[in-house]
Amino acid sequence: MILVTGGAGFIGSHVVDALLERGHDVRILDCFLAAAHRERPDYLDPRAELVDGDVRDPDTLDRALDGVTAVSHQSAMVGLGVDLADIADYVSHNDLGTAQLLKALAARSFTGTLVLASSMVVYGEGRYRCPEHGIVRPGPRDPADLDAGRFEPPCPACGRELAPEAVPEDAPLDPRSVYAATKLAQEHLCAAFARETGATVTALRYHNVYGPRMPRDTPYAGVASIFRSALAAGERPRVFEDGAQRRDFVHVRDVARANVRALEARVPGAFNVASGTPRSVGEMAAALADAVDPALQPVVTGQWRGGDVRHVFASPERAGSVLGFRAQEDFQAGMREFAEAPLRA
Repeated sequence: MILVTGGAGFIGSHVVDALLERGHDVRILDCFLAAAHRERPDYLDPRAELVDGDVRDPDTLDRALDGVTAVSHQSAMVGLGVDLADIADYVSHNDLGTAQLLKALAARSFTGTLVLASSMVVYGEGRYRCPEHGIVRPGPRDPADLDAGRFEPPCPACGRELAPEAVPEDAPLDPRSVYAATKLAQEHLCAAFARETGATVTALRYHNVYGPRMPRDTPYAGVASIFRSALAAGERPRVFEDGAQRRDFVHVRDVARANVRALEARVPGAFNVASGTPRSVGEMAAALADAVDPALQPVVTGQWRGGDVRHVFASPERAGSVLGFRAQEDFQAGMREFAEAPLRA
């Protein structure tokens, strides 16, 4: 039996579907958090057993872990959030929830595979190269620069323009938001658990995931969902900064495949889960608008958000060579599908 925490959510439900397709017995644990669910979704496969409850509750975990030999831990409070009023909720859902899960697994002498849904946000800013100083780590961007429309981080040594590069898994970790800090804490907690128990822990660092079942109309949703919600309302997507910030947009079915691969392969460590093809946020918004209504091209606002980074996109090489995972979904086809797919209330 494989337990998928958060298995009723956007990514978790696709993981459940992929596991069922592979013939696995699956149990879902989900508390249907109000920030992500306004109602029970109708897409849950009845072949998966459902435990309705909170991963932070020991009694719920006792029921959910009965007979479990592997765990895909997707349960989390996601997104940048609204403001620091969210900080305790993020720590509670993400870090306390993970700690309670690990405590319950340790009490059962669990030595199976635990796959953790991590995130590219643990890197902070991406990888940059200065023509004079080589690989450098720019500090947090200056609000005065951002207000003036200077969005590119300069070299911290000489101030020259930097060239962004794909981030490998051994890059320094530098979380720059509350959410990012909780995701890195989850990785550290799970690594400690692996050292103490001998269990296999695989951390999958998701990049910008998109696809069917994304939640709509919530400040905690990803940028693809926010743009899709605007287009569904007949509005032009509003792109922050100058739209040139680069990300890696990976389809949710590829993310689900990565989870299945990690659960079956039992390979420890951290892996980027990404398409391997970076695109600008403006490019993604335009592709989505073309698929919905070409007249609703994005508006570049020049606004910025604290905690956002300029460029972060992944190297998929280690996931391919060590884990045996490579993304398969085509970006343009994925955008067309996403344009037509209903979003979750």
